[in-house]
Amino acid sequence: MRKRSSFGLSIALAGVALVLAWAPSTLAQQRVSAYITFEEHQAREIFKAFEQDTGVRVDWVRLSTGETVARLEAERTNPQAGIWVGGVDSGHIDAKTKGLTAPYRSPAAEAIPAKYKDKDGFWTGLYASPLTFAVNANLLKRYNLKAPATWVDLLRPEYKGHIQVANPGSSGTAYNVITTLIFLWGEEKAFDYLKQLHKNVSQYTRSGAAPGKAAALGETVIGIGYLSDQIELKVQGYPLEIIPPSEGTGYEIASISLIKNGPQPELAKKLYDWALSKRAAELYAGYFIVPFVEVPLKPGAIPIAQLKTVNQDNIWGAQNRKRLVEKWNTEVYAAR
Repeated sequence: MRKRSSFGLSIALAGVALVLAWAPSTLAQQRVSAYITFEEHQAREIFKAFEQDTGVRVDWVRLSTGETVARLEAERTNPQAGIWVGGVDSGHIDAKTKGLTAPYRSPAAEAIPAKYKDKDGFWTGLYASPLTFAVNANLLKRYNLKAPATWVDLLRPEYKGHIQVANPGSSGTAYNVITTLIFLWGEEKAFDYLKQLHKNVSQYTRSGAAPGKAAALGETVIGIGYLSDQIELKVQGYPLEIIPPSEGTGYEIASISLIKNGPQPELAKKLYDWALSKRAAELYAGYFIVPFVEVPLKPGAIPIAQLKTVNQDNIWGAQNRKRLVEKWNTEVYAAR
């Protein structure tokens, strides 16, 4: 009996050893690294669903659009991530131009309209969202202010110190503000406007979502950012009025790209395909506006087709980003 027991134990231990020997290899094959430009709680929900559907785990680092492009440049010879998920399309165009990403024509992208994806297959849109003003209704009453309805309204002297917007050096959202104004009025008038707006800005944040959060928390009266971020806050019960500027507004096409020579390319493509699926779109719709797939939108979300938008040229925006950000730093921010 003892011999039989010992033999059985030996077999069991051998089996455990075999499992342990294989485990690291198996786990390594089922993990993909990503840079993401979602908010962290959004990424957790979305990637949890991906892991449930595929068995592949996503190891991710959250960066803004500008930070991601800078990280990809720094890691050009030794990429640490295989895919970039989210982030304004101008950043993905910039990454393509700099040779930091690789083309991939996902079968899941075939139904997406051409204006929402790169003609060469370097990036594809996941969702879209217009620029809007998040206004704290309680603070409006406290300071006896009228809510802004236009970009020009933001220049009112009574708004001095009551506006937050992100820094275009780190935020694709803020850079979209600059290009929106240029598409509305031309570059000279847009920069004259930004110099005047500068007098009313209390803080330039690193992240494009931060001004809306500050407005929600009562830290500022007005935050400029994307509708999708602001709607999520309003649904949570924060006292926000969300206002699209009536002159016209720009919008993001948050996109996805494969990183050139990144690790685990096949798993990265698997995540890319899944990220363009209806299953993923239903999750995005909890936070964002998805014009590519028929999914119900979050209460209060406004379809882009119902808004007055600028004639936005994202390729021009990407090509001129470095120049315009440097100009903003020199002519606007340096005046603080």
